[in-house]
Amino acid sequence: MASATDTAKAERARDRAKDWISASSSNFRWLPGSRLGRLILALNLLGLAILIGGALVQNEISRGLVNARIDSLNTQGELIASILDQAATIGEPEPQMDTALATELLQTLSNPTAQRARLFDSRGRLVADSNWMADRVDIKELPPARARGEKDPAPNRDARSQREAQKALTQEVAAALQGRHLAKMRRTDSGERVVSVSIPIQHVRAVLGVITLEASDVDAIIARQRQALIPFILIAVGVTLASSLLLNSLVAQPVLRLARAADRVRQARARAISLPDLAKRDDEVGALTRSLEDMTHALSERMDAIESFAADVAHEIRNPLTSLRSAVETLELVADPTARDRLQGILKNDIQRLDRLVTDISNASRLDAELSRDQPKIVDLGRLIGDIVALYQATARPGDVRVNFAPHAGMESATVMGREGPLGQILRNLIDNARSFSPPGDEVTVGLLRVKDEVIATVSDNGPGIPPENLETVFERFYTSRPKGAAFGGNSGLGLSIARQIAEAHGGSLRAENRLGPEGKVEGALFVLTLPDALP
Repeated sequence: MASATDTAKAERARDRAKDWISASSSNFRWLPGSRLGRLILALNLLGLAILIGGALVQNEISRGLVNARIDSLNTQGELIASILDQAATIGEPEPQMDTALATELLQTLSNPTAQRARLFDSRGRLVADSNWMADRVDIKELPPARARGEKDPAPNRDARSQREAQKALTQEVAAALQGRHLAKMRRTDSGERVVSVSIPIQHVRAVLGVITLEASDVDAIIARQRQALIPFILIAVGVTLASSLLLNSLVAQPVLRLARAADRVRQARARAISLPDLAKRDDEVGALTRSLEDMTHALSERMDAIESFAADVAHEIRNPLTSLRSAVETLELVADPTARDRLQGILKNDIQRLDRLVTDISNASRLDAELSRDQPKIVDLGRLIGDIVALYQATARPGDVRVNFAPHAGMESATVMGREGPLGQILRNLIDNARSFSPPGDEVTVGLLRVKDEVIATVSDNGPGIPPENLETVFERFYTSRPKGAAFGGNSGLGLSIARQIAEAHGGSLRAENRLGPEGKVEGALFVLTLPDALP
């Protein structure tokens, strides 16, 4: 019971996921690619967009907080510089800064716990430092103990860092002594990143000194903002995992099912792939499933056709073989010369019939391979008919049925897209069939015309025609219906079947009908071959 419940829940979840995919794909139709490709692209872009958005938000917030900290230091620095200018300036007409009084004022005005304040005189010499006044001592963690004789590279690095920090501070103070207000981010002697503002203490135009304020909480601000980015990272990772699981469920697993179904077909445990739930999907997996189902169904039908063809071939060959065996067994027992001649005639006819059957069966079995091997190209059907008719005329003997080409006016040339060899085989089969039903010395007429975007070739004779109930039956394999008195075994019954198969492979059709006279009397048979025009 629990297993059935879990299965039902899984099915409902899968259905909801499919519905979500359908809605998502329709919302992202502006993206390039196919339906499933748009979904994959959208899911990947979604996780990336979350990360980018979080990074941009974090950068903006960090920049805003740093700018706010700089503004705060500027305000405090300008206030302290103004007080020092008013209270610690002595001497006229050349004003000077009373360093002792300025130091006392700085000690009162500064807040050593929030920022570090330093006072420089007009020559850039350090006069006061809030760290001194607060008795603050910098504490550094000692490096690990070294082995005896091992050199310590740290002093060199520390000395270099201190020189660079001192140089940056000196340049900042020198620029402020020129009357400029500076605000920047730099490193201290210990390598700590700080926000620093340097404001000149100016009495009218004279610069009496520089007040420098440093805030060392920048790293803490950035660390807090990095922590704020963690939810975005977690959401992006969650989206990526969810999209991966979704794609695995909706793409990888169905493809695996298709592979297993194909293996079952290959191992002859099934005749065709049948996955209705996948075939209903409106994406690439559904299209692939439908294509595989159609392909395997066509393969199954082809296998059935081959089995039927093999059974028909066995039946058709068995008849002349049985006749041959009977004639051979009887020939030894017959002494009458007339009877022996009759039996020898039967043997000869059966051998000819077998030869014709084997030839036509061979042509029919090679037909699919020939059609798939040759690439279609533009064929001038008028020229092809003219060449075939000319060959019949050149090899005709006295009393043979004549073959004439009578195209419609202006239709000596008509182009179709196809394969010249198989198209020629259609025409030869139709002409041979018409000649076999025509009286000696009569004629068979081949016509050609165009109707809209189709090219139509006709082959007509003056024979007895085709019974109305057999107008379709004549195209079945091994069907033969000869007029009374016609030679037995002269036809295999495969010619018209092969001709229709070739016509349908070229996107055309082949049909049979009777030619009727003024009084409705049948005057002969007419076969109509219709092919798409290559230049509509």
